Amino acid sequence: MLTPVAAKQLEANRSRFAIVASLYNSRYVDAMLRAARAELKRAGALSVQVVRVPGAYEIPVVAATLAGQGTGSKPSVDAILCLGVILRGETTHAAHIGEAVSQALMQIQLQNHVPVIHEVLLLENEEQARARCLGRKHNRGTEAAQTAITMAGVMRSLRT
Repeated sequence: MLTPVAAKQLEANRSRFAIVASLYNSRYVDAMLRAARAELKRAGALSVQVVRVPGAYEIPVVAATLAGQGTGSKPSVDAILCLGVILRGETTHAAHIGEAVSQALMQIQLQNHVPVIHEVLLLENEEQARARCLGRKHNRGTEAAQTAITMAGVMRSLRT
């Protein structure tokens, strides 16, 4: 059962964000991207850099590059949102892609100490994609932005 996205009055405190979004399954990813950008803007993000990649499998290399940028111990972004939709088919290919992306994103955030928000969704069908991506009530893009804002604040408090 899907839980509606809670309205939160989060403040981005002039944080910098990057969004890596897949072009594949663009109907769903674009909706998550719009929702994430709107939430970050509403919260007062200093900047939001968007990088589009062909598919979910390409997201980690861009996220790793973004996480590794910066000067000294200060990263160039406060959090990275990764958005994609993988729909299962008749083979196990989608599961392999989903597992590889999940493992890579976890390693990136652990190695670089930059929060990497994982909203690369592995879904059974388009009905699930519509429910999680196209509506305002359950949009995973909004949730990704809220998590990114929260984690940027957590990491900032640990660094000071």
